This record gives sequence, structure tokens and C-alpha cells, in this order.
Amino acid sequence: MTTSTESTPRRGSRAAGKVAAGIFLSRVLGYLRDRAIAYYFGASDLADAFRAALRLPNVLQNLLGEGTLSASLIPVYAEFLEQGREEEAGRFAGAALGILTVVAAAMALLGIVLAPVLVSVFFGAWDPSKQAITVTLVRIMFPMTGILVVSAWALGILNSHRRFFVSYVAPAFWNIAMITAVVGGATLLMLGPRRLVVALAWGALAGGFLQLAVQLPFVVPLLKGFRLSLGRGVAGVAEAVHNFWPVVAARGVVNLVGWVDIILAARLAGGAVAVLAYAQSIYMLPISLFGMSVAASELPELSRMRGEAVEDLASRVSAALRGTAYFVIPSAVVYFFLGDVVVGAIYQTGAFDASDTLATWAVLAAFSLGIAATSSSRVLSSAFYALRDTRTPARIAYLRVTVATLTGFLMMFPLDRFAVGPRHLGATGLAFGASLGAWLEYVLLRRALRKRLGRYGAGAATLGRIWLASAVAAAVGVRVQALVPGGNPVVVGLETLLPAGVVYLAVTAALGVGIPMLRSRAR
Repeated sequence: MTTSTESTPRRGSRAAGKVAAGIFLSRVLGYLRDRAIAYYFGASDLADAFRAALRLPNVLQNLLGEGTLSASLIPVYAEFLEQGREEEAGRFAGAALGILTVVAAAMALLGIVLAPVLVSVFFGAWDPSKQAITVTLVRIMFPMTGILVVSAWALGILNSHRRFFVSYVAPAFWNIAMITAVVGGATLLMLGPRRLVVALAWGALAGGFLQLAVQLPFVVPLLKGFRLSLGRGVAGVAEAVHNFWPVVAARGVVNLVGWVDIILAARLAGGAVAVLAYAQSIYMLPISLFGMSVAASELPELSRMRGEAVEDLASRVSAALRGTAYFVIPSAVVYFFLGDVVVGAIYQTGAFDASDTLATWAVLAAFSLGIAATSSSRVLSSAFYALRDTRTPARIAYLRVTVATLTGFLMMFPLDRFAVGPRHLGATGLAFGASLGAWLEYVLLRRALRKRLGRYGAGAATLGRIWLASAVAAAVGVRVQALVPGGNPVVVGLETLLPAGVVYLAVTAALGVGIPMLRSRAR
């Protein structure tokens, strides 16, 4: 008979697979969305305005959304479930939703009112026409982020019940709504560029409602004793709020650096905001698929294991780090050496030309230096949250953000003197800063967690083999790229990246690390 502790790693592998599958489908549609945006807007002023308008209200989603709720809500809610206190869990969920809805609605309304001031302060270097369209887009986006915050509550409930796929595939509907809006607006309504970008923003708002609506039929049956409230006297609320504020502070400071990046990029040559956003979208794929999927699936399980032996927790965290490294390290190496192929296959179409591809690759290569650190830090942060320690990751986040911002600021203006065609490379400095900050965060989190768990980690031998296999695969990809004739960027991407992927799988299998990792994912 299989014991619960023996079955837990398998359950975690299945959960991570469901999270990854949901994120993968959402990301595929996300890239189709970005390809449509690139086709119609390229790296133009309207693309800058849309990306800035999407980022500016994002503070609301980052402060109150998925990461914050996962750290404060899931440990408390999951422990209620583990103890069989389902009625109390339902009342706690109702209180969390009530408080969250009030706060999100108030912040969204405030954002709508203050949109002209925010745009004037943050993007004062832009001309009046560009600022005006940005204000319009920001006023549409703030309600969208409020809805997405409530959607994150649904995700937290579903994750606590180990219902991972629905919550992570739901953003696919957000992407579908935007694709429909921009393609339909251009082909059916024949909208001009300025009206088309407004239609895209309305599509994003509609997509926020769809993302929430698709989760509700799965959430409602899980809630016993649910009662919407503002949390007075509800068990667990005080602890969740106590855990909430340090995470909000950490997310706030991380979100602040995202704001600062956009503000600084807006002071560079035109198109920098759009190029930075295009590169970030690709950079986030392996982090989302493998760092976030493992972290999200491990948090409920680690929360349930809080009372078990330290050795069991350390073993679980080590396995999560190995699983993450197997996928994110080759992604980082490919982005650095073959990023032009990746960017071209995804974005090079319509208004997005070869110079945009090369400029985006430069930013992506700088981001790729920090992918392994960022992904591993997600896993380590989940371990701290499961141990009810939200303050340590918060303190470390402050240092990370400070280093990232200062480094990015010092590097961006010198690099903006260099250009690929009409596109300048100043945004590359911001990406370098983000990577340096990510490694600082990882080192400090790892050291702090070692004091709690003792020795743990992916293992130097395993990591060495993964890096070696990644280097061999990238070398094969570079060689194939030199041999294949130029042509359609999608075809070139397939001809180059597929052989590299096959080589990576073969080399890791020969080195004895590939088969165990793939079996874990298959389970």
C-alpha cells in the first residue's frame, strides 16, 4: 500500500504538469495575441502606448493578484481543508473574496480618475497625442485588472483543491478576446490604427470577465459554508492578513521596478517600451511553464507538509529545483544564442521587421542571463510561504529591486547610443539589471532557506550535466542556422530549434538526467 508521503511527489508532479499544460495553452494563445499586435502595430508609438497602458494598472494585479493571494490565502485555506474544517474554509474564502473585491474596486476607480495625472507624470516625455491615447487605454485597463484580481482568488481556491488545469488555462480566454478584437476590428470593421488599439483594449477588458467566468462553475461546488463578508470574526482572516502585508510589500517593490522599467524605457528612443515588452513575453515562457508551475503546485503540498520532518521538506524542494532546472537552463541558452530565430518565428510579420527582431533579441539575451535564477527563486519563495514566512522573501525582494533598478539605469543610456536599423538598444540595459537582481535574490533566498532546512538543492553534478547538454544543443542549433537557407522566419525557427531540442533530450538521456526528469513529468 502506498503511503501518503510516498504518493506526495507523484501528486506534485501531476499537479505541476497540469499547471504547465494550462500555462502552455495560455501562452500559445498569448503568442498569437502578441503576433497579432506585432503585425498591426510593430514597435510603433501605438505599440508603446498599449504596452505602457497594460503595465500601468498592472500594479493592482501584482499587488493583489495571483502571487500575493497564493502566499497568504492558500496556506491558511489548504490547512483548513487538511484538518477537515470545510465549513470554516468556505467562510474564510467568502471573507477573502469580500475584502479583495472592495479593495480592487476602489483602486480601479481611483486609477480611472487619476489616469491623466499618472500618464503625465510617468510618460511626460511623450508628445501630447501619444499621451492622450495612453490615457484612454489606461482608463479601460484599470477595470480589467480589478476583474483579474478576483480571478486570482478563484485560482487560489482551485489550487488548494488541487484543481490546477482550469485556473491556469483560464487566461487563454483573455488572449482569445484580444485576438478577436484586434483581428476583427482590422478585417471586419476596417478600423484605423488609433481606433484599432482602443478596440484591442476593450477586448482585454472583455477577456478579463471571460477569464473569471470560466473558473466560477468549477469554484462554486467546492465551497461549503461560503458566505460573502468583510472578514469580521472569520477564522483564518487575521493570519491571512498578517501574511498578506509582507507579500504585498514585496510584490509592490517588484511591481515598482516594472513601473520604473517602463518609465525609463519611455525616455529612450521610440519603440523601446514595445521592444522591452516583446522580449519580456518570451522571457516569461520558461519561467511560467516550469518555475511558476512547479512553485504553484508545490505551495499547497508544502503547506500540508509543514508539520513533517525537515528532511522531507528539503527533499521536496530539491526535487522541485531539479525539475525546474532541467527545462529552464536550455531555454536560457537557446534564448542567448538563438534568440533571433525565436523572436523572428514569433513576431516577424507585418509591421514587425528584421531590425525589430534583432533589437528584441538583444533584450531577450540580456534577460536570458537571469532565467535560471528567477525560476528557482519562485520555488524557494513557495517554500518560505509554506513555512508561513513571508517576510524573508519580502526583505530580499527589496535588495533585488534596488540592484536591478540602479544597474538598469546606469546601463540603458550608454547602450541607447547603439542601434540596429531604427531600433536603439537602450532597453537591453534594463534587462541586464533585471538579470543581476534575479541572481542576487536567488543567492540570498537559497542561503536563508538553508538555515531552515539544512542541505538541499538540485545538485552540482546534475546541474553540470544539464548545462553541458544545453551547450551542445545550442551549438547544434547555431550550426543548423548557418546551413539552412533564409526564408519564412517560422520555417527557419522549426528547422533550427527542433534539432536542437532533440539533441538536448538525447544528450541528457545519455548523461543519465533526462529520463528521470521526463518520467516525473509524464507521471
